[in-house]
Amino acid sequence: MSQTSISLLERLRLSADSADWNRLVELYTPLIRGWLLRHDVPAADADDLTQDVLGVVVRELGDFQHNQRTGAFRAWLRTIAVNRLKGYWRGRQHAPQPAGDSEAARRLEQLEDPHSSLSQLWDQEHDRHVMGRLMQLIEPEFPLAWWQAFRRHVVEGVRASAVAAELDVSVNVVLLAKSRILRRLRQEAAGFVD
Repeated sequence: MSQTSISLLERLRLSADSADWNRLVELYTPLIRGWLLRHDVPAADADDLTQDVLGVVVRELGDFQHNQRTGAFRAWLRTIAVNRLKGYWRGRQHAPQPAGDSEAARRLEQLEDPHSSLSQLWDQEHDRHVMGRLMQLIEPEFPLAWWQAFRRHVVEGVRASAVAAELDVSVNVVLLAKSRILRRLRQEAAGFVD
């Protein structure tokens, strides 16, 4: 099991390790692409625009200053995505616009406001996606039985004693799995969701 003591975000800021950059791309490509598709970007352009957003993240991450406020990275990412989406629509002014173009502009304005319901939805979607993907990415680091215990106890909210009985393990094993997997998730997620 990797015992990395600093988060993926911090590792990316400190070095240019290709495995860490690949992890970032794996983590964020589906989220950004799905978000763009829901904001009227044609599928043919969504991949390119996703790469454009990630390209900005790669170029500017060294200058990103986490202000220790909850959600600083996701707000920065949302700003990059909104700015790239605005640029995309400006570049298409002479091209056919999607139906409801004024609706798309209204949504972009809402996304710029960190207190809007759409920005709050972005934040929730971001955190769910990032935590889910990080769970998938660190899954090979732990035994299958620990994941079963973790999912039943932490994700589904089943009492530790009931999970222990279901899996024919001790309550201590369930709690140990919870503790170690949560610690590892927190290590990888530091800066992304907090």
